[in-house]
Amino acid sequence: MTDQGMPKVNAEFGAQPTIEFEGEAPAGLKVVELVEGDGPLVRKGDTVTVNYHGVTWGSQSVFDSSFQRHQPASFGIGVGQVIKGWDQTVPGHNVGSRLVVSIPPEYGYGSQGVPQAGIGGDDTLVFVIDIVSTR
Repeated sequence: MTDQGMPKVNAEFGAQPTIEFEGEAPAGLKVVELVEGDGPLVRKGDTVTVNYHGVTWGSQSVFDSSFQRHQPASFGIGVGQVIKGWDQTVPGHNVGSRLVVSIPPEYGYGSQGVPQAGIGGDDTLVFVIDIVSTR
């Protein structure tokens, strides 16, 4: 599935993500819901549990993946505990959803990037996010 110049991602909740890139990263913050879950809606201020897989645009080199650790992550959403790109895209989706999110530097780690993770200051981040639960 491609939408708004987004990469192709397997639309199977819970499966190890595969990401295929074509062309340049889209401008701005973009989110595509690949699978619509039928669980509770995630709201700002919730504690959300997710599985996620993160790469920089155009790369297959993973900088962080809870799928690879086989351990979902939990954190407050919409409250500044994670990068702005997550705070602005995860709320409003249901548990059971698979999202693909394209996050430009201003919604990610900024112009400094995270060099130790291989993230440059001008890199667009791409996350596949499976929403496991919310409370």
